[in-house]
Amino acid sequence: MAQRLDYQSLAPEGMQAFGAAYGYISQCGLPTELIDLVYLRVSQINGCAYCMEMHSRGLMENNVPISKILLTSTWREAGDLFDARERAALQWVETVTLISVSHVPDDAFAKIRGLFEEKEVADLTIAIGLMNVLDRMAISFRVPPSIGH
Repeated sequence: MAQRLDYQSLAPEGMQAFGAAYGYISQCGLPTELIDLVYLRVSQINGCAYCMEMHSRGLMENNVPISKILLTSTWREAGDLFDARERAALQWVETVTLISVSHVPDDAFAKIRGLFEEKEVADLTIAIGLMNVLDRMAISFRVPPSIGH
């Protein structure tokens, strides 16, 4: 599969804006592992091979057990591999990413608010929205994963 166009070089200012949001999230105070799990789960839902590979590699480089990375898409069945905050964040990922289906019900919001402060919920939601945009860019323009390239 060939990349359709190099949007990063064609729209550098737009990509810098996304980069600023990415930088904000990396400095917002949420744990790096949690953010990377959120990014990975968004990309799994969207089917973005490029982003799935990138965030899986980031998790591995931060010594996250490979079993946890592999089971992120099935976190509900993974027992205690994911802690309560991670499970709540992953459920929030699914609810927000699949917004046209979920419409983000009150019980989903109550669950995330039960384990995260308001600013953390806002930051998680920014991270989810950002990753959804980046997935759509990579998928639309057929950016291949770096594995084997």
